[in-house]
Amino acid sequence: MIDCNEAVRQLWEYVESELNALERKRVEDHLTLCRRCCGEMEFAEELRQFMAGQTAVDLPPAIGARFDRLLEDLATEGT
Repeated sequence: MIDCNEAVRQLWEYVESELNALERKRVEDHLTLCRRCCGEMEFAEELRQFMAGQTAVDLPPAIGARFDRLLEDLATEGT
């Protein structure tokens, strides 16, 4: 079974259906047991849907920097 760190690291690829069958199964097995990572997955799916519905717009620098920090925090959480 993978840990939270690995699950979060693979989360975006999972949401985008870019994982192979074994990796996808490992993430799904983890999600069945981890409520926190399920919340992270829901956030990723909602963000993906939101971004898909937006037109290309330049973010203000402060918002872009905040978004980048959020993604970094998600990727490094649990290390």
